[in-house]
Amino acid sequence: MPSSTVSSKGQVTIPQEVRTRLGLRAGDRVEFVEEGGKTFLEPARERANSFSEFIGIAPYFKNIDEINAWVREMREDDRTPE
Repeated sequence: MPSSTVSSKGQVTIPQEVRTRLGLRAGDRVEFVEEGGKTFLEPARERANSFSEFIGIAPYFKNIDEINAWVREMREDDRTPE
């Protein structure tokens, strides 16, 4: 089983065999996942942009006051029970 040593800075070199198995390349991000008392390393998953539905909406506002009114309205909607 491949192993590595933790440096004084907390860094670990992932052995080539493990990088190949996980498809990791230089610059890739990894996540540490805890399950059942064990910690696993896996390639980081792409996270959805929670603001993606609002991309491009700003040009429709004429000024900051309209943007602030829109934000207030959205906050009020969030407080309304369903």
